[in-house]
Amino acid sequence: MKDNRSSSARCQLLVGTSGYSYVEWVDAGFYPNGTPSGKMLSFYARTFPVTELNYTWYQMPKAEALERMRRQVSSAFWFTAKLNRRLTHEIDPGGWRGHVREYREGVAPLLQAGRLAAILLQFPSSFHRVPHNRRYLADLLDELAGLPLAVEFRHVSWATDKVFTELQRRKVTLVTVDTPDLPQLFPALNVVTNPEFFYVRFHGRNARGWRSANMQRQFDYDYSDLELQEWTDSVLESMMDRARRGFIFFNNHVRAQAPDNARKLIEHLVGRRILDEKMTTQVSHP
Repeated sequence: MKDNRSSSARCQLLVGTSGYSYVEWVDAGFYPNGTPSGKMLSFYARTFPVTELNYTWYQMPKAEALERMRRQVSSAFWFTAKLNRRLTHEIDPGGWRGHVREYREGVAPLLQAGRLAAILLQFPSSFHRVPHNRRYLADLLDELAGLPLAVEFRHVSWATDKVFTELQRRKVTLVTVDTPDLPQLFPALNVVTNPEFFYVRFHGRNARGWRSANMQRQFDYDYSDLELQEWTDSVLESMMDRARRGFIFFNNHVRAQAPDNARKLIEHLVGRRILDEKMTTQVSHP
């Protein structure tokens, strides 16, 4: 690898988890016994400087709710938010533009406070690169213009230079995924399409779980120290060379493996002097 100290100076890394409000994380010991869901974010922010909001996929974000969440953490804490499922999975051909307006209004407090790191457009494996999906994606990116955008594909048909070039032209980030090596899944690539930030999601490598389509089995995976080290050596350095900031999330939430693996990665990055220890945690309250 190159001089890690110079890499750290070039690119700010922020490591966290995909979601934070999991009751099972209390049982697994990440949260203290008796921690209510309303207190989880402030506790989480003592350990990590960024989180990916999952609930915005299930329900439209409300400005009042996000403003309350923002006030629970320090002014240096970052949020990313999944785009709502009505815009990625359950698309209404005649009404989706209205859903975009509703979504934009909901995330406005984070954007206005400068704490919105990205909007995650996560498309399902059924979203193939065919003409009508290509047109929809182009129109959707147009409607979301002005927001920091990161697109995650689940189908291999989108893994083409034409897609990467168009995302680069639009300054939209291609999400780097770590998933099982299965034929139809989007592959693990270190392509950077936006010099402002790259975005990585560790989903786990449980091939049997992914084939089952059972979410609890799909994201049940514990990364070994060696796997995280190999990823750092083979992928991370080159991505840091090409972006100003990097967001890294662990989505293997079952049994609190995500926060455990995120902390392991942080320790490894600090040990390698790729990450400054002072940048790994935040104070929970302003």
